[in-house]
Formats: sequence, C-alpha cells, structure tokens
Amino acid sequence: MTVKPREKVDGDDDPVESMLKKAGCLDLHYKVQECINTTKDWRKCQTEVNDFKTCITKHKDEIIRLKN
Repeated sequence: MTVKPREKVDGDDDPVESMLKKAGCLDLHYKVQECINTTKDWRKCQTEVNDFKTCITKHKDEIIRLKN
C-alpha cells in the first residue's frame, strides 16, 4: 500500500505537511508512514526513521546557521 497525501479541501493546508515540504522531508515522512503501515511495527523501519531524522536535523541546522 502506498501512503498518499490527504486530499485538500479548498485552501485547507495541513501545517505539518507544509512544514515537512518546506524542509524537503515530506517524501521521507511518507516512506516512514508506508513502512509502518506495511510492517505494523515501527521498529522494523529504522532505516526510514533515521533517514527522516537526518533530513529534519539538517533542516534545523540550516535554520540555525542562517540565523547566526
């Protein structure tokens, strides 16, 4: 099963999806969801979880670097 973005209602943007898209991590978020949905066990999705975590960390580090 492939996890797909939820359908939007006129102008109804999911703030989490918007943030993840801006960070460039939305596809990795979907991969984590898909893995968990497929395996029914998040512990079996450590590669996907770590890839997502790395993406978020890089984005946070970039924001901090730009503020300094």
